[in-house]
Amino acid sequence: MIEVLLLAIALAMDAFAVAIGLGAKSQKQNHHYVLRLAFYAALYFGIAQGIMPLIGYLLGAALLGWLAAAAPWIGGIILIALGGKMLYEVVAGDKEEEIDDIADDVLANNSGHKGINHKTMFTLAIATSIDAMAAGFTLNLLALNAWLACLIIAIVTALFSLAGVYLGWRSGTWLEDKAEALGGLVLVAIGLKIMFFS
Repeated sequence: MIEVLLLAIALAMDAFAVAIGLGAKSQKQNHHYVLRLAFYAALYFGIAQGIMPLIGYLLGAALLGWLAAAAPWIGGIILIALGGKMLYEVVAGDKEEEIDDIADDVLANNSGHKGINHKTMFTLAIATSIDAMAAGFTLNLLALNAWLACLIIAIVTALFSLAGVYLGWRSGTWLEDKAEALGGLVLVAIGLKIMFFS
């Protein structure tokens, strides 16, 4: 169960970083607006992050018969690659600018008041959860109920997204890179464990 929680936290970091960006862009907005934004971030990101690993799990289960011997190595490499990608994005420094651009799209201007562009929010939820689909393959290698694991991933992501909007609203974007780096390191660690200690 600890592995699932760590995986859920690591996968939630992408959505958390984006939620912080959304909150930071809303610093001039009132509490009611930020509450609504936090609710939608939690809803969109949580649902997408719960469904995507389930898709990865089901695809992985279909392939596992053919790949049984190599499955721990494949799963480990997937997680290490995802973690490495997150760490690279932190070092490259492109992520913060990308998040700023995305936040501008989500917080569409409506008659001089900031509204929430739901189409962009949906697209963003899918984009931040694509990595979770690849990680879902590894659920076949862990001794746990995959449906429960996906529910935990969804809930953890929703909570982090909710908190992320408030953190960004209150304190700006200083936590974005740290969240990404932590998520990347945890994914690499779980990948190594699957490869060498399963």
